[in-house]
Amino acid sequence: MKIRSAEFIKSCVAADHYPTERLQEIALLGRSNVGKSSALNSLLNRKGLAKVGKIPGKTQMINFFRIAVSDSHVEQFHLVDLPGYGYAKVPQSVRQHWGPMVDTYLTTRDTLCGVMIFIDIRRVERSDIELMQWLRTLTHPMVVIATKTDKVNAGKRQACLTQLRVGLSLPNSTELLPYSSYTHEGRPEVVRAVKNLLTGNI
Repeated sequence: MKIRSAEFIKSCVAADHYPTERLQEIALLGRSNVGKSSALNSLLNRKGLAKVGKIPGKTQMINFFRIAVSDSHVEQFHLVDLPGYGYAKVPQSVRQHWGPMVDTYLTTRDTLCGVMIFIDIRRVERSDIELMQWLRTLTHPMVVIATKTDKVNAGKRQACLTQLRVGLSLPNSTELLPYSSYTHEGRPEVVRAVKNLLTGNI
């Protein structure tokens, strides 16, 4: 699957603001400051498409991106960047709004065909575990992306991935893919996972 174009569509805070196009959607979730926006830019090979900030909590709304690809099975789809969970330097009132906003999207959006969860390869936080426990109750097909692999010595990466799988209680059937936004390591595997979610092969 070759990415032909990627464009930001809109930011939303409520269901009645969602795009009306009936395109398949993949939701992107991750703890604040896990590198989700950087991974999205790297994956799509578009600098600055998703806004990256040094302060956790940069993504405060649900952001929709329309992706066009060269593939015999799918022509266009949406990647949907959801607000980061866990620690974020934003007002408490804003953080309290994120939960219901994300919950509404994940439980009511009928074009949603899968989720990709971004976890720092170096550690599993309590908020990561709680997210995985909740997502299992929703039964969405999922792929877990271990970000920031370039920050771990190559000889230790497999051990880190094993610790992630154990810490998150991931079954062997759930894909756990290492990824580096800096070196683009793992990009072909993640693109393949995107296609598999879109075609129902996960």
